[in-house]
Amino acid sequence: MSSTPNHRTTTQFRTLLQSDQLEFICEAHNGLSAKIVQEAGFKGIWASGLSISAQFGVRDNNEASWTQVLEDLEFMSDATTIPILLDGDTGYGNFNNMQRLVRKLEQRKIAAVCIEDKLFPKTNSFIKGGAQPMADLHEFCGKIKAGKDAQTDPDFSIIARVEAFICGWGLAEALRRAEAYHQAGADGILIHSALSVPDEILAFKQEWGNRCPVVIVPTKYYATPTDVFRQHGFSIVIWANHMLRSSVTAMQKTAKTLKEQEHLLSIEDKVAPVSEIFRLQNAAELQEAEDRYLPKGAEDTTAIVLAASRGDELGELTEHQPKTMVKIQGTPILSHIVDAYNAVGIKDIVVVRGYKKEAVTLPNLTYVDNTDYADSGELDSLLKALKSRKGPAQSTIISYGDLLFNKYIPQSLCQEQDDLVVFVDSNWQDQTSYTRLGGFTECTMPNSRKAFNAKIYLKQLGDSIPSDAIHGIWMGFLKVSPSALPLITGIITELLAKPGNRKAGIAQLLQELLQRQQPIRVLYTVGHWLDINSLEDVVQAGNF
Repeated sequence: MSSTPNHRTTTQFRTLLQSDQLEFICEAHNGLSAKIVQEAGFKGIWASGLSISAQFGVRDNNEASWTQVLEDLEFMSDATTIPILLDGDTGYGNFNNMQRLVRKLEQRKIAAVCIEDKLFPKTNSFIKGGAQPMADLHEFCGKIKAGKDAQTDPDFSIIARVEAFICGWGLAEALRRAEAYHQAGADGILIHSALSVPDEILAFKQEWGNRCPVVIVPTKYYATPTDVFRQHGFSIVIWANHMLRSSVTAMQKTAKTLKEQEHLLSIEDKVAPVSEIFRLQNAAELQEAEDRYLPKGAEDTTAIVLAASRGDELGELTEHQPKTMVKIQGTPILSHIVDAYNAVGIKDIVVVRGYKKEAVTLPNLTYVDNTDYADSGELDSLLKALKSRKGPAQSTIISYGDLLFNKYIPQSLCQEQDDLVVFVDSNWQDQTSYTRLGGFTECTMPNSRKAFNAKIYLKQLGDSIPSDAIHGIWMGFLKVSPSALPLITGIITELLAKPGNRKAGIAQLLQELLQRQQPIRVLYTVGHWLDINSLEDVVQAGNF
């Protein structure tokens, strides 16, 4: 029988219930155990009340509310495609509660529910069963009828669990109640026994015949050969609580070993690898979804931070450390930069060190040293960083080690597909101190409402642009696509081959690209960044 998601679980369960062969379903108590049961090859799941309450750490006495059980069932249903039979205790109340339960179970694609003829709140059948009172027969029949009237799926099943043997009432009462429940509309009878031998359930089946399917739970009479159940024509055998019990044994052993030995060497090879947990959680599906829905490029992007210079303008603050390690609100500038990149998924970060390189030791970064920092410039540092990269080319964001910026900046850069992308701050009138980053910009369109959905490109960069043509200030960011990296590397190599360009910066690279008519995409912003270029900037950065 197919158990694909397109095959309704209610129909699957009814097929099991009415099968000519003995069928088996296995207990599960959460999404993970349900998936394990399905992968083992079982055609159905028993959502055990004992196991669900136990995994919550409470007793099997309706101490877990029915809505908590329902939430657990939803995870189990989402994780599987085979039918789930809920151990519904007494139906969690009267006929009205039963109707609401059935409607909620159908909404969550639960195939069937089993209710037992005892009083709410229930007590587990194996705890002083002989002292437990049974439900009124007519009231329980009404509960079955109410449940059948409430269902909208014709294949949803209600199994009536007869507790007459558990409560010491004997075969006659078991048969009387089973017949009444069958007449009330029950789709099957679960006959329960606490004996270690199957005598009671076999006697019941012999008298019952084939009036409707009979389900059994051989937890106590586990030594009985399964062929005995086949020979007597039972419908379904439930392995009722063994997933939970086996997990408890394993967890107790693991916890004891860890406490005694205080290391993982004797444990790690005896437990499931983390990769198996990821597989059961369907982590691969999430990865595929991330590739489909998340902004492209962040996880496959490298950031290069140029931080080789001292920052003489900060005086004593950079006497024993480079500017990138000056603290803002107790944290180095470089840490703020790394956090902004990490926030959008950029983990591969290359930092070019130079002045007092031993002071730049933040973890999880790749360091490239420019020992000639005093006699060279940004392009020399950038070329060293580019040549240090191994493996396939990745999108690369180049920025400075003294810039604070909102994560919106790298996030926007990652989303653009152009080969070359820069950020321009259109609020330039009061920010002339930033011209050291490369000067003013003229673009194909100024920042305005008209520019909202337009593709804008850089026309000029430098300090000689007439004021009426200035559209903003280049902020020091350059994003390069994988296919454009060879071009960039080649141009830098050419520029540095000329003695006069020894101390050339990124701005000169951009100007060279413009001269070669390479399109440079412009993204506008108003603020969201701060260049640390003076002691006053350090103070201002505290409120950034």
